[in-house]
Parts: sequence; C-alpha cells; structure tokens
Amino acid sequence: MDNPFGKITALENVMELFHDGMTLMFGGFGGVGSPPTLIDGILEKGVTNLTLIGNDTGFPTIGIGKLVKAERAKKVIASHIGSNPYAGQQMHEGKLVVEFSPQGILAERIRAGGVGLPAILSDIGMDNEIVAKNKPLFTLNGKNYLVETALTAEVSIVFAKKADEYGNLIYDKSARNTNPLVAMAGDITIAEVEEIVPLGSLAPDEIITPGVFINYVIPSKGVNWKWAWE
Repeated sequence: MDNPFGKITALENVMELFHDGMTLMFGGFGGVGSPPTLIDGILEKGVTNLTLIGNDTGFPTIGIGKLVKAERAKKVIASHIGSNPYAGQQMHEGKLVVEFSPQGILAERIRAGGVGLPAILSDIGMDNEIVAKNKPLFTLNGKNYLVETALTAEVSIVFAKKADEYGNLIYDKSARNTNPLVAMAGDITIAEVEEIVPLGSLAPDEIITPGVFINYVIPSKGVNWKWAWE
C-alpha cells in the first residue's frame, strides 16, 4: 500500500530530483547534522557540477565533504572550508569557486531566502576589500551597508532526529545547527530522519520545523518506516 500522506518515501524515489548543474543546500556543521544517506545517494548517482550552499565543506569522509572530495562541486558558498583539505586544494587549482560568507551572515542570508526576502543589510566587512568586493551598498539613516543577497536552492537536504507523517521535524541537540533554516530555503526540501513516529507523537512545542516546509521524508539506513500504513 502506498503512503497515504505522500511525504514518507524511499531514497530511490527522490533521486530524480538531483541532477548535474543544480544548486543544493545542506544542513550540518562539520558534518554533524548532514544527511548521510542522501549524500551517499547523490555520490552514487554521479551528479556533478553542483553549487553547494551550507555552513562548511565538512571533512573528506564526513558529510558534504564526500562530494567535495570527489570533485562533484563547481562552487561552494560557505563560512569556511578549512576542515576539508580537498576544498582548499581545488580552490587553489581553480577547480572550485568558493564564496566565503561570515557564519552569521550566511545563516541570515539562508533565513532571508526561506522567508522570501531578497537580501539583508550588514555592515560586517565594510572595511575589508575581499568581503566588500562587488557588493552593492545601501545607505540608511546616513550609514552605508553592504547588500547581502538571500540564498535559496533547487533542493535542500536536512537531517532530523524524528519526523511524523506530515513531515514535522525535531532535531537532536547540536545536530540541529543550520537545518531549520536550510529546510525553509529550498524549492524542494527532503528530510532524512532517524525515526518516523505516528501523528500526534510530537508535542507541538517541541516541533522545530513544521511539515509545511518539507516535501519528502526519507529514513536513514536501517530505519523501519513502513509500519505507519501497512
């Protein structure tokens, strides 16, 4: 029997959403909170020329770093890449374009994209030629600000501790990190979860990401997910 709620599905059913040249946004901090099953699926499919948007480039064998190591990305928008030497090497060799954004500004640009704002204003980096290069200025109340464009993606991938059949999500402590913001900023958002629970199991005040932002829920490897409608 098919899932009557339409959101919970298997990995193979969402793989058609990933294609060469796409923009992909991901949750995670140093790989913690990044969706491993989805990342492995993208790697195995052979998708390339990706524009990746997220906090960092993970580690070579952890998180989004697997895709970076395999040279599947053409551009990365992140706050740092230092934990993945392959990212730095590819940048210096001209194989990878890296757009650095201060961590707080990056998070706010993603949040802005998620709520439909075109940009934010910031005075961070006004005195830094590298940060301010090619960015428009906006004057407000006699003070100049950098215009930081909002960030969105064709597909966002996030990782959560629990989901119900409507896609309401809760996260596990620090693994929450940027996931709630990333979940809002994708044209399509796929959540990989460790546990799928019946409707009503999640208390309303513990839900961090409402299911309205989630298009698909896939279980992490080893999770039994078919009980809900069998």
